Amino acid sequence: MAEAESIIGTPDIPEAEGHEGAEPERNEGAGSPDGRAVGPAAADGDGAAVVDRSAATRRRRIILLFCVAVLAYLLDLGSKMLVVAKLEHQEPVEIFGSWLRLDAIRNAGAAFGIGEAFTIIFTIIAATVIVVIARLARKLYSLPWAIALGLLLGGALGNLTDRIFRAPGTFQGAVVDFIAPAHFAVFNLADSAIVCGGILIVILSFKGLDPDGTVHKD
Repeated sequence: MAEAESIIGTPDIPEAEGHEGAEPERNEGAGSPDGRAVGPAAADGDGAAVVDRSAATRRRRIILLFCVAVLAYLLDLGSKMLVVAKLEHQEPVEIFGSWLRLDAIRNAGAAFGIGEAFTIIFTIIAATVIVVIARLARKLYSLPWAIALGLLLGGALGNLTDRIFRAPGTFQGAVVDFIAPAHFAVFNLADSAIVCGGILIVILSFKGLDPDGTVHKD
């Protein structure tokens, strides 16, 4: 019997990896040279999210930043034009009784009427903020940061437009404010965008999220 088995032989059974006829084992980490999966939802060996730093992602974030900025700027500009045309030199319009009114005023200071004696300084600060945001956009990969910077940019541009083009003169113009809550300073939509963007940036900073999408823990 042993001689018969040696003559007939037994069929080859692919038991080891790489044996002819065996199904090759899949490499779950394929997709990048270092074995990491690629894409926005990828994770490294420690379970931390891997930031998608592709040029396409940065381009989308920059587009979002400028879309938010343009929307905030146009809303602010349009509201100011309407207020100047319809409400300036008129009696305040009550929205919620005495709790919220529309009252057109000219503000030579910063947001919420602060520092009226330093108009030119606030103009320079607004221009500096715009330059800083433009520089940050070059390494922007975070979606929340794109929204926050867009709000800041739109608000700064809105008030800077007033500084440049409104009376009493170039870079000394008074900003148009018209939202007047009870027991609070009068402000405009640009001020609101700046404050909302600033609050969002503070929250992101506390969470340890940087503009480039990385997360750090102190």
